[in-house]
Amino acid sequence: MQYPYTNELINETSPYLLQHAHNPVHWTGWHDKAFKKAKEEDKLVIVSIGYSACHWCHVMEHESFEDTSVAAIMNEHFICIKVDREERPDVDQIYMDAVQLISGRGGWPLNAIVLPDGRPIYAGTYYPKENWKQVLMYFVDYWKNHRAEALERADEITKGIQVTDTIAAKPETPFIAADRTAVFLKIDSTIDYQKGGRKGAPKFPMPVNYKYLLRNYYYTKNEKALKAVIVTLDNMMNGGIYDQVGGGFARYSVDGDWEIPHFEKMLYDNAQLVSLYSEAYQVTKNERYKQVVDETYEFIERELSDASGGFYSALDADSEGEEGKFYVWSYEELKAILGADFDSFTRVYDVSEHGNFEGRNNLVRRPGVHLPDMKIAEWRKKLLAERSKRVRPRLDDKILTSWNALMLSGYIDAYKAFGEKRFLDRALKSAEFIKANMLQSDFSLKRNYKNGKANIGGFLDDYSFTCEAFIALYQVTFDPQWLKLADGIAQHTIQHFSNLSNGMFFYNSTNDEPLIARKTESSDNVIPASNSSMALALYRLGLLLDKKDYIDRAKRVLTNVKDNIMGYPNYYANWAVLMDWFIAEPYEVAISGENALALNRELNGHFLPNCLIMGSTHKSELPLLEDKFKAGETLIYVCQNKTCQLPVKSAAEALRQIK
Repeated sequence: MQYPYTNELINETSPYLLQHAHNPVHWTGWHDKAFKKAKEEDKLVIVSIGYSACHWCHVMEHESFEDTSVAAIMNEHFICIKVDREERPDVDQIYMDAVQLISGRGGWPLNAIVLPDGRPIYAGTYYPKENWKQVLMYFVDYWKNHRAEALERADEITKGIQVTDTIAAKPETPFIAADRTAVFLKIDSTIDYQKGGRKGAPKFPMPVNYKYLLRNYYYTKNEKALKAVIVTLDNMMNGGIYDQVGGGFARYSVDGDWEIPHFEKMLYDNAQLVSLYSEAYQVTKNERYKQVVDETYEFIERELSDASGGFYSALDADSEGEEGKFYVWSYEELKAILGADFDSFTRVYDVSEHGNFEGRNNLVRRPGVHLPDMKIAEWRKKLLAERSKRVRPRLDDKILTSWNALMLSGYIDAYKAFGEKRFLDRALKSAEFIKANMLQSDFSLKRNYKNGKANIGGFLDDYSFTCEAFIALYQVTFDPQWLKLADGIAQHTIQHFSNLSNGMFFYNSTNDEPLIARKTESSDNVIPASNSSMALALYRLGLLLDKKDYIDRAKRVLTNVKDNIMGYPNYYANWAVLMDWFIAEPYEVAISGENALALNRELNGHFLPNCLIMGSTHKSELPLLEDKFKAGETLIYVCQNKTCQLPVKSAAEALRQIK
């Protein structure tokens, strides 16, 4: 196909950047040469940030960046940089802080106007074409006639960015059982016990919050904590945020009933929800939770899996220029496809002639209606076959280390809950992909992979999630290579990401190009904070490898954020998971002997958040396994605080020793 315009983005690998490669705007990627050119030509820089599945990013591209009159202004007066926020979250963090400082809100597309040294003088989000042209012309005049004010403004905003996530080192504080009650009461006040999730709309899956509540229930036996999880998971899996035909979850629900989603599908949501539904199954034994995991697994294998073993990033919300078009059904379509089964279908799914989404039906399951699973599976198969004939949403096929590590952990959790080898096989394939393509000989990691290349250095979440995933993989396979790799990654992280003043970890490595601020990601959101993840990894490694300095480091950073946990637990839930282990040290369960893996599988069927399991089928040099191997028998040692109970031979006996 011949395009009238082609810019420098044609040399990038990001699908989002490539979408803009034929705009008339003279885009370039985030490279030093762009800022050097801005200095040489004395021009301001436009840094425009988005991602492939972002609906309003597409709208602004069509309205403004494909328009030659807008492009003429941008090309004449600015150097124009496009950034994929998923490839460069470090850049996104800085300019997102800027837009929030300036306007009090944020989002994507994010459009910042910055000096040739990268310091912002303005940042906003989506603009209709005429408004965007007004903004551009205002700053053309501002740079020309009010330069001193522009420099002063940039200085003020940059100082604000540099202090927005400053965390002070705090004195040591006790972690006590009463903290669990206090944290729950704060979360409890925000829970919608009718529909699940947080009160109101929109509704976002926040998997780590419910992961914490499952643990809160385990430790305190507070039935409300479990109810909050169950009502959320039930309403999500019955709602329109869940793809009732193809499996997998959309990004969020725009309403308060989980009915109408923003239809983009992200790997990181589905990865964490596989983990959450698997753990909830361990607690409740609800077979529908297993069905959700199975169907989401099928979706990921069908639509987000690369032959190399990696996972793709996302599916767009739009197809043929319309949001949700791929997923919704007219009443007449459903009648024609399902034929004689249509009436039965409408007993299970809430459909109508007027629909629930722009005259069509986004399928929602009626709660409490039961028909044979085989019949529902037959309907799904018919509808999936029909849907496959439609124009598909755009695929973002870049492979990101951090999100892949989350999916790897999801499959490990599914294997633990259900014991099915397919989950372990896929987890191993994923781990081997990361090991072969992203992990370097010095234990550094690359962030992205596309077209056989990984060309961006990893950020803290790439390290922390990979570290956690490799530890989890060791704990189900007892293959020590994964533990050794996790330890190597942890040591590299400590060396290159540490903030020596407070013990926290910066988001960027010392090996990265310096930006105008070095950020610290500490609050848990739709994805857990990289600092909470790293602290959890260090704690686990500290126990498994008997490295007290790792545990001390985890305690130090946890102490720094304890006030935040107690005050804002919805945004510090992953930290609260770590706090549980400092309230009461977890059990170290060591399994030694030729039958170790079978006993481990038996234990893993149970929800045991207060246990760290290790083991070997032969003699091991790991500190907690030394001198525990006895030929001809397999023994389980339940230990706590370096003291072991008498060894036992069955999982049932070990479970009785675990309080």
